[in-house]
Amino acid sequence: MSIPLNPSAFAERHIGPDRPGLQTMLDVLDQADLDALEARAVPAAIRSGAPLDLPAPASEVQALAELRALAARNRPMVQMIGMGYHDTLTPAVIQRNVLESPAWYTAYTPYQPEISQGRLEALLNFQTAVCDLTGLDVAGASMLDESTAAAEAMTLIRRTARSKSSRFVVDADTLPQTLAVLATRAEPLGIELVVADLTLGEEGLPAGDFFGLLLAHPGASGAVCDHRAVIDIAHQREAKVAMATDLLALTLLTPPGELGADIAVGSAQRFGVTLGFGGPHAGFLSVRSDLQRQLPGRLVGVSKDDAGNAAYRLALQTREQHIRREKATSNICTAQVLLAVMASMYAVYHGPEGLTRIARDVHGRARKLAAMLTGAGVTPEHEHYFDTLRLQVPGRARAIAAAARERGVNLWVEGDDVVQVSVSEATTDDHLELVLGAFTGERTDGADTAPGSALPRELTRTSEFLTHPVFHAHRSETAMLRYLRRLSDTDLALDRTMIPLGSCTMKLNATTEMQAVTWPEFAGIHPFAPAEDSAGYRALIDQLSSWLCEITGYAAVSLQPNAGSQGEFAGLLAIRGYHRSRGDEHRTVCLIPASAHGTNAASAVMAGMSVVVVKTAATGDVDMADLKAKIDQHADSLAAIMVTYPSTHGVFEDSITELSELVHAAGGQVYVDGANLNALVGVAQPGVFGGDVSHLNLHKTFCIPHGGGGPGVGPVAVAAHLAPFLPTHPLVPEAGPETGIGAVSGAPWGSASILPISWAYIRMMGADGLRAATLTAIAAANYVARRLDEYFPVLYTGAGGFVAHECILDLRPITKATGVTVDDVAKRLADYGFHAPTMSFPVAGTLMVEPTESEDLAEIDRFCDAMIAIRGEIDRVGAGEWPAEDNPLRNAPHTAAALVSEWTHPYSRAEAVFPAGVDPAHKYFPPVGRIDGAYGDRNLMCSCPPLESYAGR
Repeated sequence: MSIPLNPSAFAERHIGPDRPGLQTMLDVLDQADLDALEARAVPAAIRSGAPLDLPAPASEVQALAELRALAARNRPMVQMIGMGYHDTLTPAVIQRNVLESPAWYTAYTPYQPEISQGRLEALLNFQTAVCDLTGLDVAGASMLDESTAAAEAMTLIRRTARSKSSRFVVDADTLPQTLAVLATRAEPLGIELVVADLTLGEEGLPAGDFFGLLLAHPGASGAVCDHRAVIDIAHQREAKVAMATDLLALTLLTPPGELGADIAVGSAQRFGVTLGFGGPHAGFLSVRSDLQRQLPGRLVGVSKDDAGNAAYRLALQTREQHIRREKATSNICTAQVLLAVMASMYAVYHGPEGLTRIARDVHGRARKLAAMLTGAGVTPEHEHYFDTLRLQVPGRARAIAAAARERGVNLWVEGDDVVQVSVSEATTDDHLELVLGAFTGERTDGADTAPGSALPRELTRTSEFLTHPVFHAHRSETAMLRYLRRLSDTDLALDRTMIPLGSCTMKLNATTEMQAVTWPEFAGIHPFAPAEDSAGYRALIDQLSSWLCEITGYAAVSLQPNAGSQGEFAGLLAIRGYHRSRGDEHRTVCLIPASAHGTNAASAVMAGMSVVVVKTAATGDVDMADLKAKIDQHADSLAAIMVTYPSTHGVFEDSITELSELVHAAGGQVYVDGANLNALVGVAQPGVFGGDVSHLNLHKTFCIPHGGGGPGVGPVAVAAHLAPFLPTHPLVPEAGPETGIGAVSGAPWGSASILPISWAYIRMMGADGLRAATLTAIAAANYVARRLDEYFPVLYTGAGGFVAHECILDLRPITKATGVTVDDVAKRLADYGFHAPTMSFPVAGTLMVEPTESEDLAEIDRFCDAMIAIRGEIDRVGAGEWPAEDNPLRNAPHTAAALVSEWTHPYSRAEAVFPAGVDPAHKYFPPVGRIDGAYGDRNLMCSCPPLESYAGR
């Protein structure tokens, strides 16, 4: 099989190796062409018998024209719906230099902190802003959205509260989508949700015990209440309290921490991140210091490097799922880093004075609108509010909303009697006049001013926030531009170098794929706007869904899960719903291979299942004898097996069809984890070779950028019998089946604004291009394995001696013989200008390499040459030429500053920073030396360093 012949075809641009380069790789593998490689590497039992039924590939110009046509079917309006989503004004310097910059959007999760200092500093700014505004001690590096943050707060409280009750009380004025996600999360865990009117204070609390409480500050209706008495009573009952809140409102309102809350959650969307039909947006979760070690997700902390300089890294529970598995506190293994960076830079750009000015403008216009409506005979329901007015208009609500739409404004309607109007940063006085006209039927000047404040005096904020210099130092656009550039220059992203991370699929994010994300017709759509406003989005979603079904062989797909972890959770809930619909509530056991992704086990527990581990054979495959024994042992209670294919070890296991047959025969369902789908597209379909459900990582296989650790999209695809159990949404019924499992994300279609990226990728690649990409990825991985096996033995291969799309290099014998560790090799690669492969997963002491199809032969060879040169350095350590504790590997990475300090090492400065093959003219210098993570965990600091530390940054 050859790559498509048209030299201008997008597929040929996407696929890195040219024809001579690809032939060189195939020659090394002793394969005539990609067809021959497929026959040798991919088991015959799973190979597809026919090409994918996809549209003929479009050119880049054609694809953009089709996207323009879809965008034109959307109807951007003045969005005054609110309900957790607000118009915002993104500073152009942030849009151009963060959202649209490959230095930021192609970066990976900062697991190698020495080469990730820029995005780590940006995330530390985010954490600091959230802590300051919420009045709490520690904040995470972002959550998936506000609704899932609230669900994480609920389970965090259950783990830590003294109360043994199973009841969790939720303010009735909570956003409905958050209530829905809470319900989805609570039921499998045996948590009883109690919805109560907490505007009544103590009288609104239910009798008896409860372990936790979620309050709204402000409420979904816009109401601002003083909840201190309720919080005190909850604490007296040994319950903990979370508050869902609004960061912009908190510039004027007393923050949750000062009210006595233990946890705050919310969304940073209105800090410069567009509506995007619901996402992606950066949720947040902050806690009191006594809860910091229970915080789910990612946490950036300050530590020090080997020279004693302040340095950032991920702290505490990072990737805890891979350590604690079914005992993990959460299944989240990603964040919304790119959006958190945008929100943090919005705070840096505006500073406390600017944010306060925006909040006062928003509140002032809300008060002005209230005065105008009151003058017209419609008085807001609540005396105290920040930006949202709730208006009782018996029998007139729909007519008023229709009149507003005629004027280009969307309002929120509840039934026939209630209208809500939410003011945002983008609201103008002209917009207020349009709203008034919708109520009165004519244009009226109304009141020019509204005296006083609609915020309770006792809830007026008096404490300072954003006092750190970073929020005051970048007021001019010149300073802001240079700050963003300085941070991105410290990082290694895909725009500089290959990122050969196994299981992560760091492939090309083509510019054409990215273009539509910022178009106003996609960026400016509210997720709860009337359906006719999002006709283009819905058509795109339908097309993408049908293509994903064709690619995977499944019958239906939901795009709502906004991360792979949430796709896992949704898929397991679908299996659970299916069993329960058949009266098989007792089927609760989930078999999980020992080599599986750690999120698998955590997701199973969240879905109310019990995890039973299946052993891994010496070959790296699932131990079929142990599998059969576990099936026999749990036949009556077997719900599912979760298996990654190709395996987590990077191998096409011949036993996958037998495995599926055995589980099905015992009444269980087969969950095929789609993390490694980049080895299957166009070659094999999990829905055909035995899977009942899979989640797909659009941020891996389908080209959505990783963004430094998010956004991601994790759609769940299912066979026909599981389709009735896909996710639903309380506000948009057509987003899922009537019989579905409930909401797993706040927005109906999750991170909808980045779906055009995957749409464009599939549309431009076509069936042949996708298959060529898959087989080229397999060829590249096998080429790396062949070149490096002599120096770093490849741990696992399939029956024919081939790997799939990644390979595991075994460093354990080398470490035993020389003392050089996998960490040493990973850090030394930074001196060569490379991001390290995946370390110690799934096997401790190994490196897992995935080159993808996007890297050309020259870059693959540059990586292989660097690894071979590093092996030569290891041999010098082993031979005693360099001491085990003082050599270029143990001291890596080397900074520019290290070169001008006293040099006492037994190797030269040149050997340190210009090892073999490194061009001095294009040298990347890590900004910090090796970081002491243990020091940072012992001395936890998770907000901006004190002034004396800042001065050196």
